[in-house]
Amino acid sequence: MIIYKTDEEVELMKISALLVSSTLTEIAKVIKPGMTTLEIDKLAAEFIADNQSVPSFLNFHGYPHNICTSVNDVVVHGMPNKTPLRDGDIISVDVGVYKNGFHGDHAYTFIIGEAKPEVIKLVKVTKESLYEGIKYATAGTRIGDICHAIQAHTEREGYGVVRELVGHGLGRSMHEDPQVPNYGRKGTGMLLRRNLVIAIEPMINMGTRDVYTGPDGWTIRTEDGKPSVHFEHDVCVRSGTALILSDYGPIERAEKANANLTSSYYEL
Repeated sequence: MIIYKTDEEVELMKISALLVSSTLTEIAKVIKPGMTTLEIDKLAAEFIADNQSVPSFLNFHGYPHNICTSVNDVVVHGMPNKTPLRDGDIISVDVGVYKNGFHGDHAYTFIIGEAKPEVIKLVKVTKESLYEGIKYATAGTRIGDICHAIQAHTEREGYGVVRELVGHGLGRSMHEDPQVPNYGRKGTGMLLRRNLVIAIEPMINMGTRDVYTGPDGWTIRTEDGKPSVHFEHDVCVRSGTALILSDYGPIERAEKANANLTSSYYEL
C-alpha cells in the first residue's frame, strides 16, 4: 500500500532524516585507519541516544547492531566487527533512526586514506547517479524514470547495477511501498504523486552485478570480490523539484576537514 504523507508528517520525517545526517557527520569527523567498525557502531548508538531517538536497524528482523558498515566488496548490510579499517578501504555507513513516529534512513560511502583511482571513480560516479535519479523524483514522472537515470549513468561506465536490492518507501515503517530499483525503463512503473517519501539508494559494483549473502545471513558481497559503493538519500516527491529531506552538506564538510579521508572529488 502506498502511503502519502501530509505536509506536517513530511516535516517530522525531515527531523528524522537530518538526525541520520548528523550521525553520519559525527562519524565523518573521526573515522580513520585503525578504527574498527564496532567503534563506529558504538559512536552512532551513543549519538542517536543522546538525541532522544532509537536506531531503526537494531533488532530489525534480528539484526544485532545499530548501523550497517559495508567495507570494500560488501554491498550492504555489513555487520560491525573488530577488524581495523585500512588505508585505501571504502566503507558505506548506513544509518536509520526512529524519532517522532517516523524513520530516517540513508547512507554515505567514505574513502579511508588514499584509494586506487578506479575506486575513487566508482565512488564519484555512484554518488552522481543518486542525484541523477533524484532529478526524476517529481510529481507526474514514474518510478522507472528514476531507475533508468541511475542505471544509465552507471552502466555507461561499465559498472554492475545490483538487482536483488532496491530503494523503498519510507515513513512510520522503515520499509514501505513502493520499491525503487536502480535499473528500469523510462515511462514505466507507478506514477509519482506529491508527498510520497522514498529512499533512493544506488548500489553499484565495479565489476559484475551479481552478489551473494554471506554465512551470517546479512552481509551481501559482490560475486567477483570487486568493490561496491552505496549512497542513499531520503526524498519527498514534489512538483518541479524533489525535496531532499536528508543533507550531505555537513557530512561533506566534516569529510573535507578529516585528513584521514579522501574527499576532493565529491562535489558534483
